[in-house]
Amino acid sequence: MADSSSPQSFFKKHWDGYKDFWCERFSFLSNYSKFVKRDKPLPPWSESDVEAFIAFDPVHGPALKTAREAVNFGLTGSVIGAVSTAGVSWKYSRSLHGAGLSFLAGGVFGWTFGHEIANHWLQLYRLDTLAAQTKFLEWWEDKNERRS
Repeated sequence: MADSSSPQSFFKKHWDGYKDFWCERFSFLSNYSKFVKRDKPLPPWSESDVEAFIAFDPVHGPALKTAREAVNFGLTGSVIGAVSTAGVSWKYSRSLHGAGLSFLAGGVFGWTFGHEIANHWLQLYRLDTLAAQTKFLEWWEDKNERRS
């Protein structure tokens, strides 16, 4: 039997604290788990389905529409970042692997920077986009269950 001063209880206490810390930081994943861990996956949706939800839900529809617009900022930033960093890398090093790595890193950095611009430009910090996406998935799930 392990007492409170044994190494096992010491490590268990710290492991539980570490696990709780990270579970709290990634708690948003639990919102999607009921849609991801299904026996039968949700069927794919189209642009018209998303537009139907936006028209249907006056609270979460506009937030979802704004979140979808923010993706364009991310894509634009990703393209600009990837091409410019790969171009500079290729110009000065003529190294194919270096240009490839610069392309990938520039794409990730550009995506992040583009989303930060979208956050301010579209004022995403005022919206609960996670709730809007979850409501859309719930709506889509209900709509498909009624069809079957």
